[in-house]
Amino acid sequence: MKMKIKLIEDYEDKQKIARQLLEALPEWFGIEEARENYIKDSTDQLFFVALDENQATGFLCLKETSKDTLELSVMGVLKEYHRQGIGKELFLKAKRFASENGYSFLQVKTVQMGHYEEYDNTNRFYLGLGFKEFEVFPTLWGEWNPCQIYIMSLR
Repeated sequence: MKMKIKLIEDYEDKQKIARQLLEALPEWFGIEEARENYIKDSTDQLFFVALDENQATGFLCLKETSKDTLELSVMGVLKEYHRQGIGKELFLKAKRFASENGYSFLQVKTVQMGHYEEYDNTNRFYLGLGFKEFEVFPTLWGEWNPCQIYIMSLR
């Protein structure tokens, strides 16, 4: 596989890629309203895509939450490409962008460990990248989906 990571700026390209990938990942993005919000919001965010030839295999979006912090707001890698380093490469590109542009922190929100196997894997992925537990909001997304916030210092 010859993968490259690219920053996408075109609104319609972002929307098309986000829709294609998120609809292919129902275990994580099966709630239609939430998925549509991710797709809509991604068009106004920094958008990195992983390409194998010209096929989008994964993407990651960053949004500014303060002058010091970027949030990894949504990320998806096609299941058949999991465990091949695509998510890590997308993250490293995003982290490099954040550092080069003067941000101090990255944050990410996910469902707290111990509730769903898919999200336990997601938690392990973020921990493996070096994120640290920051805080849990037990009811932010409803009592069945406690929100775990992870942070990472870029300094």
